[in-house]
Amino acid sequence: MKSICGVEGVRAYGIKEGKFGLALIRASGTAAGVFTSNLVRAPPIVLMEKRIQSGYLDAVIVNSGCANAYTGKQGGSDAVRMGEIGGRAFGVDPENVGVASTGVIGRYLDLPRIEDQCNRIAPLIEQSSRAEILAAQAIMTTDLTEKHALVQGNGFSVGGITKGSGMIAPNMGTMLAFLYTDADIPASYLSSALRQSANRTFNRIVVDGDMSTNDIALCTATGLSGTADHDEFAQALEDCCRSLAIQIAMDGEGATKLLEVTITGAPSEEEAASVARTIVASPLVKTALYGEDPNWGRVIAAAGRAGVRFDPDAVDLRISDGSVSHPLVSDGKIVVDLATAKQAMHGKKVIFLLDLHAGPGSATAWGCDLTEKYVEINGRYTT
Repeated sequence: MKSICGVEGVRAYGIKEGKFGLALIRASGTAAGVFTSNLVRAPPIVLMEKRIQSGYLDAVIVNSGCANAYTGKQGGSDAVRMGEIGGRAFGVDPENVGVASTGVIGRYLDLPRIEDQCNRIAPLIEQSSRAEILAAQAIMTTDLTEKHALVQGNGFSVGGITKGSGMIAPNMGTMLAFLYTDADIPASYLSSALRQSANRTFNRIVVDGDMSTNDIALCTATGLSGTADHDEFAQALEDCCRSLAIQIAMDGEGATKLLEVTITGAPSEEEAASVARTIVASPLVKTALYGEDPNWGRVIAAAGRAGVRFDPDAVDLRISDGSVSHPLVSDGKIVVDLATAKQAMHGKKVIFLLDLHAGPGSATAWGCDLTEKYVEINGRYTT
């Protein structure tokens, strides 16, 4: 499999030693980023919010095992130092190195370990599937599998890797995403396209409703394939981000099922998204999903507290396994066949389709079920 290493001008490598990993990605070009909206931001986020304003990156260095979050002035100095380690390894200006961290909050970086790992793997970076897999594995924490995506456009490619499994909520989740394209895209347009893509994908996944201190998505355009139609590029980037977002939801901590909720007939797209996110975040909906209990009332109740105006007596609700859909509510009237609805919940993917009949807006959000395993993972996360 190739995603980022299927993009011209991108090389990578990674190492994982116990809980501690390091990934290096080398690619030069215009760049943009989106970041957590949490008031408590990790020092790497504070650093990159300033650094990305230049609209250019030469490389990215990412560690796992320690979030370098809530670490004060030392954390800020350590984030800068981490960028210097990456800059020296690649022979580039540290100001053009992206820095990201993920792991336990409230712990300081082990910079000697990071420098040692960096020095060992920097000479090994290459453009290959193996190198990409190693990089994707290096940034994993509680993830069970690495996550990749590659979208082919008209003469260009968009690829990405990401990590994320728990502490996932809109705006964004505990996720790191590193996206690349060989299209020649100006930094200003790249920034707006990335913001829109993140809003429609990464900001519409919910595992547990907790927002991280370290969320970051960086996109670099090497420009090696030449110019691309801006609208076509924006769609390809959104498609790539959507694939990665769904992979995160599928790999939610302790998850056994993917939940997809599509809202139509809302007053606007953003209001549709608000309803969809509220439903996928509902603990009652998530536990019913785990128990394969077609409790459609929980879906309707969650929609009603999303702060969006609609007539509950006019909605249509259907359930699907991805192939065939079955009615639960029609024009506000209960029409559910419980046995059929329960059958639709037996697989790995469950879809709810809710038409509010209140306007032209539509949106989709993704989540997962809530299981005992989630409690087990997070009850002992630091010990």
